[in-house]
Amino acid sequence: MDGERGVPMPAWGAGAPEPRYAEVEDGSVAYQVFGSGSRDLLMIGNWASNIEIMWEHPSMVRYLERLARFARVVCFDKRGAGISDPVAMGALPTLEHWMDDARAVLDAVESTSATLLGDAEGGPMAMMLAASHPHRTDSLVLVNTFARMLRAPDYPIGLPETSVERLLEGWRRAWGTGEVLGLSAPSAVDDPQLQRWIGRYMRLSASPAAATRMYRWVLQLDVRSVLPSIQAPTLVLHRSGNLHYRIAMGRYLADHIPGARLVELPGADWYPQFLDAEPLLDEIEEFVTGDRPVPIDDRVLATVLFTDIVGSTDHAARLGDQRWLDLKLAHDALVRSLIERHRGRGVTSTGDGFLALFDGPARAVRCAWEITSAVRSLGIEVRAGVHSGEVEFNGGEVAGIAVHLASRVMSLAGPGTVLASGTVKDLVVGSGIGFEDRGVHLLRGVPGEWRLFAVSGV
Repeated sequence: MDGERGVPMPAWGAGAPEPRYAEVEDGSVAYQVFGSGSRDLLMIGNWASNIEIMWEHPSMVRYLERLARFARVVCFDKRGAGISDPVAMGALPTLEHWMDDARAVLDAVESTSATLLGDAEGGPMAMMLAASHPHRTDSLVLVNTFARMLRAPDYPIGLPETSVERLLEGWRRAWGTGEVLGLSAPSAVDDPQLQRWIGRYMRLSASPAAATRMYRWVLQLDVRSVLPSIQAPTLVLHRSGNLHYRIAMGRYLADHIPGARLVELPGADWYPQFLDAEPLLDEIEEFVTGDRPVPIDDRVLATVLFTDIVGSTDHAARLGDQRWLDLKLAHDALVRSLIERHRGRGVTSTGDGFLALFDGPARAVRCAWEITSAVRSLGIEVRAGVHSGEVEFNGGEVAGIAVHLASRVMSLAGPGTVLASGTVKDLVVGSGIGFEDRGVHLLRGVPGEWRLFAVSGV
């Protein structure tokens, strides 16, 4: 039975939880349920979603797994989105229809009461549901959301009417591409993996025309009148640098929902929701359970090495698929052996290169130097970037600004060159490693200026 607890979390890569369908008056609503916590949590997110595709990004899986540690999580695609029934372009659902969808899903999983997690455009629906059905609402969590988007005489914090068409045109143009990150996640705008995933996720959520119609409707919403009627304990979480749903909108919610508590989090990213999610998830878990999660010691100081084959596309075109595959296998074996020789940890192959971690910066630099020399015997050139800093382990993956920075350093290296940050140079004083100053650089997606150095000898 869907309502039974103890629904296991799938391992990442094993696929999403099996979708089910709840029947409503004029269609079917797709939903999933997972996790085995003692509390129910209903996710109400963006107006466009796809509950199957969201499991294709490992960071999103970690986000969902974290929620499932303390709750039985229920998520669904509203009618008109994802794998739920479509709707006619001229007859978009109303908030009332979407509340019917949410109630049908809760009924299907035999949930009598749940925490409502309203994220971005899902916030107004979560507020309406909490106010209309207090007996089914344990608590309310509102993340980067709003009661009204447009400016009014008594709501000066809203978006001017004159900006609406420009905003809608920007979303329509960016829909289904990585360009949307420029509007919703400025810190990740240069992440090619995230660009690909978010583009695919959006395309399989709704078409550009449907998404634009939905967003035009969202811009007309105004749930300010229901805020005083919300009885459930409410937590408002908002990014202080959010330029779309500005912090004033979060403060307005906290001021007008009885007893609501506001937590302002640093940063500007709001979509997708798994970006820098740990502080947000800590707040949600403590609010829902009453217990602050115990920090896991998953951060260490390490030296990050990135390598990349120069001109790989040209090599592949010249050699053909089979010969290029053979060359890549030889390259991979050689690089792995050198990483192991220098006591590094090869975290992952990046397609045409490697990401590796070292507990000593000098070993990382010497390994990179040997790699750039050794691969010439294969008829190829490799470039490398090295930076030392704090990294974070999430399952089998490594993350953190140090990883991002090392990748940016590598992108500026020439063929056969090992480029290092000033941090690395400072840490290997006395090692005998030589450096040439390559000046101060701005690294995309990384704050501040960074002085870089080319390794001239080891």
